[in-house]
Amino acid sequence: MSEHTSTEEVEFSSAMSAFEAKHFSRAMPMLMPFAEKGEPEAQHRVAIMYQNGLGVVRSDEQALKWMRAAAEQGHALAQHGMGFMYLEGECVDKDEAQAVEWFRKAADQGLAGSMTTLALMYEEGKGVPQDAEEAQKWYAKAGF
Repeated sequence: MSEHTSTEEVEFSSAMSAFEAKHFSRAMPMLMPFAEKGEPEAQHRVAIMYQNGLGVVRSDEQALKWMRAAAEQGHALAQHGMGFMYLEGECVDKDEAQAVEWFRKAADQGLAGSMTTLALMYEEGKGVPQDAEEAQKWYAKAGF
């Protein structure tokens, strides 16, 4: 947030607080200007609200747009979110190979949930060839 003015920092903080307090109909208009400016935290939260119909009408198209925008900037939770969307066929056509790619990006940033999901996918051969050794490697990285 260092590139923002102190007024913007206060506004962003207020928007994030509204989201955390589950005041989604208030959070959406507060977060959207930051999402549009390219702030990945805001983009991720906006995607979650569209994906689940929180404070806005549910929209797969908008959820995917904002989740991808944050994920492509390296936001680990958004990358995990993209993996989940592809794994479950939520907001996009189901594509387990794409899911693996997104989970790997998040796992490489240390997200344990993505490591575990990746391990499971290797264990079951979902989106990748079944590979017990690779599954164990990811389980170990996740702390199992």
